[in-house]
Amino acid sequence: MIAVHSALECLLTSVLLFGVVTIVRWIAGPSPVSDAIPQIYLKLLVIGLCVGLLLVGLVRSRPGRISGGHINPAISLAMWRLGAFPGVSVLPYIAAQLVGSVLGVFTARALWGPVVGDPPVADAALQPGPGWSAAGLFVAEAVSMGAIVYLVGLFLQSPKLAPTVPWLVGFLICAAIALLGTSTGGSENPARQFGPALVSGRIGFLWAYLLAPMVGSAVAAAVLNWARSHRAVLTHRLCGTHADGSPLHG
Repeated sequence: MIAVHSALECLLTSVLLFGVVTIVRWIAGPSPVSDAIPQIYLKLLVIGLCVGLLLVGLVRSRPGRISGGHINPAISLAMWRLGAFPGVSVLPYIAAQLVGSVLGVFTARALWGPVVGDPPVADAALQPGPGWSAAGLFVAEAVSMGAIVYLVGLFLQSPKLAPTVPWLVGFLICAAIALLGTSTGGSENPARQFGPALVSGRIGFLWAYLLAPMVGSAVAAAVLNWARSHRAVLTHRLCGTHADGSPLHG
């Protein structure tokens, strides 16, 4: 089962990164859509909305319900630390997500051609804004990912709130892209940056993009474990239901 679920995580992450590169290619790269949206903050909002809706669809999809739809190493780590996910599955999931990230970028390159590798698309690789140090980036990514994990864990404690988690995740990622896009890039996901950075060669801040969300998620899980007053996280599945779509029971 671990191999099957990990393969599904690879597939889901590949689709996510293919979608991210495609969205950036058409909204930020040379295209009529990009020309119609001249303001960078509006472009980031549109990109955030598209990526957020894509995430909702992937988490709620059949593969997403089966694997849990983590699509993010920091989520897999957090679900283990919250006691909802077996530790033996964490490393296979993370490896699958990182491989899927690279495959998704290469697939987008194959479909859209050289324009994907050229600026301003640059394989959708993120870079912090001017004046940002690696330490500042690390703190911002850790804190923002920690907030996301805390809210997701809080919602997954409630049978009523759990089914709304896909929409919560989509909204939070949309907000991160729109609000942090010009500063940290709003990654919140090691797999989001891994493939684009590796393929484009923009690896200068890669360590921060990889490690900060993991640290933030681990800290958030520890705080949630301490504060939850014996309320358990009901599932590691971000769809907030059982794999067959049936509701959770507290």
